[in-house]
Amino acid sequence: MKKTTVQKILPYLLIFPSIMIMVTVIFYPIAVSLLRSFQLEEGGWGPDNYIFFFTDRIQRGNILYTLEIVMATVVLAIGISYFLAIYLRFSDSVVSRAIGHLYLLPRFIPGMVAVNGMITVIRDSGLINRISQLFGLNIKLGLMYNGKGIVLMNLWFNIPFATMLLAAAMSKIHNPVIEAARDAGAGKLRILKDMIIPMTYRDVFVAATFVFMSNISSFTTPYLMDGTNPQMMGIALYNQFNNMHYEKAAALSVIMFLFSVLSAAVYVYTNMKENDWEKQAG
Repeated sequence: MKKTTVQKILPYLLIFPSIMIMVTVIFYPIAVSLLRSFQLEEGGWGPDNYIFFFTDRIQRGNILYTLEIVMATVVLAIGISYFLAIYLRFSDSVVSRAIGHLYLLPRFIPGMVAVNGMITVIRDSGLINRISQLFGLNIKLGLMYNGKGIVLMNLWFNIPFATMLLAAAMSKIHNPVIEAARDAGAGKLRILKDMIIPMTYRDVFVAATFVFMSNISSFTTPYLMDGTNPQMMGIALYNQFNNMHYEKAAALSVIMFLFSVLSAAVYVYTNMKENDWEKQAG
């Protein structure tokens, strides 16, 4: 009887340290931020801090600007990564093998170093401008202090990561399946539309979720490359905290967390849908 009781309790005892770590570093800070977000600077409680971010023209513009940058990053990063993953999976050329060995290198470059390097290249007095002057030109890309430069920098960070996820998804497509389709007369577009996309679209949503969540609260890139108005939410949060508006900073952090929760819901729904498909197939 005692042995059976120990066997029932033991799994919970083993996972208890992990649960306590999660409670300490994740759930407790979230609960504290949520509670403080309803506190008012002048005293009392209410939703005024949230109302401020959705009614104030500047703060509302910051939220919309952030979503615009993040969605542009997601669409471009996933689009480029998807076709790069296809190329790496189905091509056996020297170029594809070289890319397969090198495409993850940007992930190992510290963010501050990468952003500073990009700035020295694309700013109006940067490397590209200086090279153009050697040929009598004065090329100014206009990528600093606006959203275009941030999206470009985000692609540097996210394309390797998304490609890694999608390349792993492509590996489940076996060569005999593709060869059989070709023998049956299917062209490249038909194979892409009817075979590759249906077998990997769930992984596309997973990759898009991670790209979205990693950029919705980004700080380093917009801090070094963006202008002063509008600002991404990570910078707006820093400014609220730096100006000692801690309650508003807590509210904005909760808003950012809710955006991440929405993207996580897409991830969960995608995986649940896959399980339903497997049950029906079974």
